[in-house]
Amino acid sequence: MSEGKSDPDRADGERAFFGRRKGHKLRQHQAELVDHLLPHLALDITSEKPATAADIFAPAAQDVRLEIGFGGGEHLAAEAQNFPTTGFIGCEPYVNGMAKILAQIDAANIANIRLFAGDAAELLAWLPDASLSRIDLIHPDPWPKRRHWKRRFVQDRTIAAMARVLKAGGEFRFVCDIDEYCAWTLSHLARAPDFLWLAECADDFRQPWDGYTMTRYGKKAAREGRKAAYLRFKRT
Repeated sequence: MSEGKSDPDRADGERAFFGRRKGHKLRQHQAELVDHLLPHLALDITSEKPATAADIFAPAAQDVRLEIGFGGGEHLAAEAQNFPTTGFIGCEPYVNGMAKILAQIDAANIANIRLFAGDAAELLAWLPDASLSRIDLIHPDPWPKRRHWKRRFVQDRTIAAMARVLKAGGEFRFVCDIDEYCAWTLSHLARAPDFLWLAECADDFRQPWDGYTMTRYGKKAAREGRKAAYLRFKRT
């Protein structure tokens, strides 16, 4: 979806994981939403961090979840509507993806989403300890070339950052149709002391979890014969 090329001005150890910030020209309504609705929903991580992530929402959310690289926003919008007392943070630097989720928020009057148009690693650093119940990473850019592997979101340092912000018993959920990136993720999480893979049988990772909303990319992958893995890791 929308990890992608990092900022070339950063040092290798501090690379962002996102892709191009802009694609095709926005339609007029999309541009208006970016100009007028986004400022009301955007998180300012230069401000002092809240005591708890629940305080980002008004009224305070009962639970808070984060989706990293939400792409077209189909999954994020569906989850927010299905769980109205949960607060959702969507991280997506790609402006066309941001315009798409804003259109869904506007059309359905969704009140429990906040947005961040930047580097997920910086957002994780700003969030308080043990403040999220779940983090979703769905069909991220796999960066298939070996020289680009350092740009993948799943790295030891980002796993540690997720462990810090997840509550005990919270989950990191990962969906991908690229076998090598799934193996990479399993390998990295297996050596992470704070996470436990929840699969007990093959169907636990071959089938989506209950209530999963398939994304447009996921449907395309299925049509083209690529099978996704649905990995769930519990914060111990």
